[in-house]
Amino acid sequence: MATDAQVFPASEPARWTYLDKIRTRPGPFTNRDLFEGKNVAENMEKMKVLVIGAGGLGCEILKNLSMSGFKDIHVIDMDTIDLSNLNRQFLFRHADVGKSKAEVAANFVMKRVKGVKITPHNCMIQDFDEDFYMQFQFVVCGLDSIEARRWINATLVNMVDEEIEDSYKPLIDGGTEGFKGQARVILPTVTSCIECQLDMHAPRAAVPLCTLASIPRQPEHCIEWAHVIAWENEKPFPKLDNDDPAHINWLYQKALLRAMEFNISGVTYSLTQGVVKNIIPAIAATNSVIAAACCNEALKIASNCAPCLGFPDNNYMMYSGNDSIYTYTFKHEKKDDCPVCGNLARELAVDPAWTLQELIDSFAARPEAQLKKPSVRAEGRTLYMQFPPSLEQQTRPNLEKKLTDLGLEQGQEIGVTDPAFATVSFKFKLKFTKKT
Repeated sequence: MATDAQVFPASEPARWTYLDKIRTRPGPFTNRDLFEGKNVAENMEKMKVLVIGAGGLGCEILKNLSMSGFKDIHVIDMDTIDLSNLNRQFLFRHADVGKSKAEVAANFVMKRVKGVKITPHNCMIQDFDEDFYMQFQFVVCGLDSIEARRWINATLVNMVDEEIEDSYKPLIDGGTEGFKGQARVILPTVTSCIECQLDMHAPRAAVPLCTLASIPRQPEHCIEWAHVIAWENEKPFPKLDNDDPAHINWLYQKALLRAMEFNISGVTYSLTQGVVKNIIPAIAATNSVIAAACCNEALKIASNCAPCLGFPDNNYMMYSGNDSIYTYTFKHEKKDDCPVCGNLARELAVDPAWTLQELIDSFAARPEAQLKKPSVRAEGRTLYMQFPPSLEQQTRPNLEKKLTDLGLEQGQEIGVTDPAFATVSFKFKLKFTKKT
């Protein structure tokens, strides 16, 4: 190990003594052709970094980046602070409830860390165009929404121009669920992207209505029964508000009675709230581990002191703290049929006897698609368009027609779009599962 290499001082040497020993001198894994220790500290202070999400992961990421020598950080989050956030989102206090997460987090960190500038944006990531994202050196995501991840992934891939080196914006993505988490580095068009890995985020299987109505086996079944069936039958309030304690308490009481009827234990108010709002369990310790892993990759990308995930091989790190501490890194392969970064149509198994409506409904449940409002085209003709209303009305009759009646054939390519992913056209090649 090169412990005798020169340590180049930062602008505040006393403050960054230990950090400079890592970022300004080469180590055993440093690529000497890319590393310039003399300029690392100055370059990092000039870099613009974007953090998406100021929740459980985002709070940790903002704190870590600001204490790792980054001076110019932007953060985007459209949410406001809720009372339930305070147990793990440590940048917030009780007096902050109802305020913008991005603004409160930015102000808190700037007060505690001298010299850092954090610019908050209380809005959706979709509110900005490519010119906005082009100004950053890399993006760090701490999101719990797979839709938002897919959108920023597609945007960064679409921005790449092979003739412009600065158009490549690395995406560092972290995610947690309970005691489990992952960190990955996506180098747009070079490594596999989030769309390549979409099957790892398959939607949870829906519970059949017959199970909810007649043979519930779990406390979650009782809660879903209260949510889907009891509420619809009794209509205790004009409209369900998932954030209204009175509404949640009504569902909880109904679910509790249902559970007692079938001798099922485990129905609680917090579980009811979690099921109804689809809350992903969050643990502060897991957030800190994954945020640290993400910021470690940020430091490596910014300084070249060590290869980041994805260079040259492993690009995905998994963490599990269920029984002990376990981490594993592996290479997630880039897929040629990825609709975002690939160039081939993805094979799609369908029953030729399906109607177009059945095909469209299947896109929401398919792990490789997960599209909620798809529009479909084939060979230059529109089969069904969700928007605008005039075109939707014009193509609506096709929904009741069978795929074969619409002229679709084995091996034919179709294009699918969704308003949530405006820059992406998903290409599928039909594979009929039965002979026509």
